[in-house]
Amino acid sequence: MKTRTPKFQDARSLATHILIQVIIHRHSLSDSLNNNNLPDPRDRALVHDICYGVLRYLPRLQILVSLLLTKPLRKQDQDIQIVLMIGLYQHLYLRVPSHAATATTVKLVDYLKKTWAKGLVNAVLREFQRRPTELLNQLDTNLSARLAHPMWLLTQLQTDWPQHWEAIAQANNQHPNFTLRVNPRLISREQYLQHLQDQRLIANPVPHTDQGIVLEQAVEVQDLPGFTQGWVSVQDAGAQLAASLLDVPSGTRVLDACAAPGGKTAHLLERYNPREMVAIDLQPERVKKLHNTLKRLQLSATLICADASQPTTWWDGQLFARILLDVPCSASGVIRRHPDIKYLRQPQDLPQFVQQQTRLLDALWPLLSPGGKLLYSTCSLFSAENHHVIEHFLATHPDTQLVDIPGQWGHALPIGRQTLPSDSYFDGFYYACLYKTNN
Repeated sequence: MKTRTPKFQDARSLATHILIQVIIHRHSLSDSLNNNNLPDPRDRALVHDICYGVLRYLPRLQILVSLLLTKPLRKQDQDIQIVLMIGLYQHLYLRVPSHAATATTVKLVDYLKKTWAKGLVNAVLREFQRRPTELLNQLDTNLSARLAHPMWLLTQLQTDWPQHWEAIAQANNQHPNFTLRVNPRLISREQYLQHLQDQRLIANPVPHTDQGIVLEQAVEVQDLPGFTQGWVSVQDAGAQLAASLLDVPSGTRVLDACAAPGGKTAHLLERYNPREMVAIDLQPERVKKLHNTLKRLQLSATLICADASQPTTWWDGQLFARILLDVPCSASGVIRRHPDIKYLRQPQDLPQFVQQQTRLLDALWPLLSPGGKLLYSTCSLFSAENHHVIEHFLATHPDTQLVDIPGQWGHALPIGRQTLPSDSYFDGFYYACLYKTNN
């Protein structure tokens, strides 16, 4: 159940409220931001900047706060730690004068009704101003602080990507590309690039994609030419690779098994002419988002709210020629878009995801017709969720053949192919394509 955000007159107090929801109550950042009710676009931009920025550098800011405090805060005063991190983030990463960063942060304790902490917050921020170089040099001796990632996540990246782990971590701390996918049913990529140029928006085609465009600077989606008419969607370049890999023959039946919010479903419909597209998701709110996505793009599909791993509750018995299985996962490949993942995800989550991924594969494979293809996809960087899952599936399903994924993009793995956040344009996505034999 979502809690309604109270009305706020000040961007920093709203940012404090949202960060409390994420850090203390473990809500997702995107859900917590949905109730942002500040009318001024500049205030909304500041809320987003503070919330994303604090969570992006959370391990670094947490350790910096611990260096500045003479004794740890009590558990019931975690909100004061959040206020201190907001202040330090402004000092370190925003173009806010030092006196203003300190003064506006001290005022936040009034919102928390903890006026006793004003002196503490003021003293801590002034101490940072007094010796920033010394403190930052001390921070950089700690790997977790230097790269702003929890240590378990860095260790996992070192294991799975020994040649790339540090570049991945650094890329995770950058602002993501603002990437679009043009709807070719309504307009060509070349025509859309011209519309962007007419509005003085600098953009270029994304290599290895048919309809991808990357903008030099992000804009509000409502300011994109033809967005409400369905000309274009926001979608990472890595996610746009799925449609071409699935290669849907005309007039066939297709299943998108974990479909919401609908980017890949829509891309398949924009690119191909299936007889029927069946799209499933478990949550009613997500199915509604999927419906709205398709409606805006002037597309249609058979939408089902159900658990894809329980076909007896929703399947009509007709086989599918193609299945897209974009499974729930750790989302470790999209951290730069969702920096709260660094905090909310825990190492014990991985075995649970692997079980769920295996369960979905086992449940949906019988729904694929002989000669059909299933594309397994994650936005994870972890081998346990990617080629190890497929390796186990191949070993236990004799009617399965691995389809080679050639290409100039990404990185070839023992099974499948992977893009990394440190690659140009892409977030971290894994793909493996499976062919069903007649055995």
